[in-house]
Amino acid sequence: MTSKLVGLDFEVFGRVQGVFFRKYTQEQGKALGLKGWCKNTERGTVLGYMEGDKARIEDMKRWLQYTGSPQSQIEKAEFRNEKEKTETQFSNFKIVK
Repeated sequence: MTSKLVGLDFEVFGRVQGVFFRKYTQEQGKALGLKGWCKNTERGTVLGYMEGDKARIEDMKRWLQYTGSPQSQIEKAEFRNEKEKTETQFSNFKIVK
């Protein structure tokens, strides 16, 4: 059985800036073997895109909703535009400015 490759956008709301949220998101994404990016927004959220194995994506969704960085306070996480993919678009998980 082959695993499904999916990609989707995410946005995390709450106290997620100034608390190393992007750094921890990058580390968690890499640990799960996911590819993509994350960045701070002017609205005070963290926005990003991730792609990888469907089961690992589900693990990352839970992490973004309930865990985050040690100092963060997550109010909610939104996930949009989930699509099946045939190949990955990114080579790693990076923080963009």
